Amino acid sequence: MAALQGGLAPTAVAEDVQSQQWYLDGMQIKKIWKVSTGKGVKVAVVDGGVDSTTQSLRGQVLPGKDISGAPGDETKDDVGHGTTMAELIAGTGRGGTLKGVAPDAKIFPIRTTLRGIKGIDKNLNRHAEAIRAAADSDAKIINMSWGTSTDGPTKRALDYAVSKGKLLIAAMGNDGQSGNTDGLGYPASHPNVAAIASYGKNRKVSKFSSSGRATTFVAPGQEMPGWCDGKREQYCPNIEGTSASSAIASGAAALVWAKHPTWTANQVLRVLIDTAGRPNAKKNTVSKYIGYGAIRPRMNLLEGKGKPGDPDISPLTGKKTGSSAPGPKSPGGKDSDKNGSTKDDAPDKVKVADSKSEDGDSSQLLPILGVGAGVLILAGCGFAVVRLRRN
Repeated sequence: MAALQGGLAPTAVAEDVQSQQWYLDGMQIKKIWKVSTGKGVKVAVVDGGVDSTTQSLRGQVLPGKDISGAPGDETKDDVGHGTTMAELIAGTGRGGTLKGVAPDAKIFPIRTTLRGIKGIDKNLNRHAEAIRAAADSDAKIINMSWGTSTDGPTKRALDYAVSKGKLLIAAMGNDGQSGNTDGLGYPASHPNVAAIASYGKNRKVSKFSSSGRATTFVAPGQEMPGWCDGKREQYCPNIEGTSASSAIASGAAALVWAKHPTWTANQVLRVLIDTAGRPNAKKNTVSKYIGYGAIRPRMNLLEGKGKPGDPDISPLTGKKTGSSAPGPKSPGGKDSDKNGSTKDDAPDKVKVADSKSEDGDSSQLLPILGVGAGVLILAGCGFAVVRLRRN
């Protein structure tokens, strides 16, 4: 059984939920919506269930699958985690609810055995089966805001999903201050999975965010609203975790894919890598804290930057997708050097490039300051909810 990613603080009801979605302005999402809203892209949300009856998700959720074996179906969400992830990706914002990054994308929910689901066998692991169900669907993107130490069946299921042309996105983990073990588990550590770390409104990498060579991008993951529990009576502010970072990254990918429907998963991911806010112009280096940098769909959708490249070659491994044996990674992948990072073990030496202003006229370099993984970055991205990572 996998764990949810993100701590919840059930405090006051948010009077204006969308005003708390600070990353929408930081990522220039409202400008991007004039170009792309994610229409035509389906995102599989492998989670603890997605409530299709919330105001934000009415008409957004397709019939999915329940792999959990628990009472109910894929629309039953006992903790609110999967519903929040779906709203962050494709919520309509109706009635002042959460507005998704890609509000015209559709959600394909797959309910699996995650911590918090009532009535499941705690010794049962059905993540591999859930991933295969997502791979067999017509969803283009698979969002996995959770983590598990199980690798064998899960790895093979992820290999299968890659062979089916899916773009795999997962939460990096929330163990940055407690052993930093999440980056070692699945699905984040799979070589063809984009693992997403978190940063907050203060533009610093979240202290809770796991780091390591699996990190692919960083996205917003703090000071954001989400459902407090399975009752869904109110949103809570100040939710944190890399779960939401993964969801927002999935929404960003949907925006790019909707604009370029003939691209493959490799091409979408390559453009996101090519346009990420990174320390410098070198494209063959990655940081263990921020990966290739802050995910920035605006760079392609508003500024036309990023080269899709070879449709069949993974930008993370340098190998043709479809093989169950990834092999050694090539320069430009997650293992581009001995440690899988740009020698940034000291956070104060790392920089992240991104636009400081909302108009995107300039790109600046900011030094990373702070303690531990308190890495300073610019502009916004994703957030996370109910600690759905590593068990």
